[in-house]
Amino acid sequence: MTTPTRIGTPLCHSCTRVMLLGAGELGKEVIIALQRLGVEVVAVDRYANAPGHQVAHRAHVIDMSDPIALKALVMAEKPALVVPEIEAIATDMLAEIEAEGLAEVIPTARATQLTMNREGIRRLAAEELGLPTSRYAFAESLEQLIQAIDGGVGYPCIVKPVMSSSGKGQSTIHGPDEVKSAWEYAMSGGRVNRGRVIVEEMIDFDYEITLLTVRAVGESGEVETFFCDPIGHIQKQGDYVESWQPQAMSEAALAQARDVAAAVTGNLGGRGLFGVELFVKGDHVWFSEVSPRPHDTGMVTMVSQWQNEFELHARAILGLPVDTRLRAPGASAVIYGGLEEEGIAFEGVSEALQVPASELRLFGKPVSFARRRMGVALAYGDSTAQARERAKESASRVRPVSSK
Repeated sequence: MTTPTRIGTPLCHSCTRVMLLGAGELGKEVIIALQRLGVEVVAVDRYANAPGHQVAHRAHVIDMSDPIALKALVMAEKPALVVPEIEAIATDMLAEIEAEGLAEVIPTARATQLTMNREGIRRLAAEELGLPTSRYAFAESLEQLIQAIDGGVGYPCIVKPVMSSSGKGQSTIHGPDEVKSAWEYAMSGGRVNRGRVIVEEMIDFDYEITLLTVRAVGESGEVETFFCDPIGHIQKQGDYVESWQPQAMSEAALAQARDVAAAVTGNLGGRGLFGVELFVKGDHVWFSEVSPRPHDTGMVTMVSQWQNEFELHARAILGLPVDTRLRAPGASAVIYGGLEEEGIAFEGVSEALQVPASELRLFGKPVSFARRRMGVALAYGDSTAQARERAKESASRVRPVSSK
């Protein structure tokens, strides 16, 4: 067995301090998991009163893509660990922070540089590791995008900014008349406008999964790889709207999925939870993307696993043991804002929680947009089908309303 990690007392000289770069709904849950283990947490985001700000020991608002501001904050707070939770971060500065020994970057600075740019991670997976992926190309202009599609990617295809998340800037195009609008949307929708897109062949898959993969210290005392049960999900406009666990798949496909996930995360290194996205058709698996942090589709684990993805991430980065076992089939369904307004309210919460085996998470985002994810309904059941019906029914009963 490993020697227990030493953890101090928050807000004291002995504290174990962790800085989260990104304090949305996923970061908020990581903060709560860390605090339950006695960790002092500093939450950083680009806007005030982000969900994670509301529960952290201290909160800061900075432009995390500004390397000078980022380094100044790390030097002022002196965290032991820096944990990126979003894409719009000055990753080159994270490498400098790591190299200078100012803090340990989770999982590693190199991993954040590669995964927060779709070009880096796709070239690693396809060209260095030789993993199966869709055909793809990169473009820096509308003309290059047209050439890439005509030159081999073909229609239908998907266009994404090299840096974005939650479907922002992503388009599916079926013919030449849609290319210009897809390019313009990609240029406006990226977290950081790099003037560059990836265009991918659309694979004819049966379903797509998120395979939560954890690199954590095992009984050997060394970092080992652990897998959660596969998560199935439905996306609309590049953003997930429903997820469930476990996703049924063949033994051959599951084995291949684990091999792909282990290869990618093993190359990235470090400790923590990774969300590996994969396409599956029969027994065949294709790599899509990987996030070195909890995944939005993984919110289902708050009802389906003994240790949810946020607890797994917290334990892994602290060098603590993890348990990825399934507790019960579960599902999640997104609750959208439906309104363009600050400080909205929610009705129907009591009715939503009357659905058997259901739970709600309302994120506390200060501003609502029509398609902004403001909460999620969770449910478990005897089967994924039952859990999905319960989660969708619970979500449908929550009504965002104006507070004016």
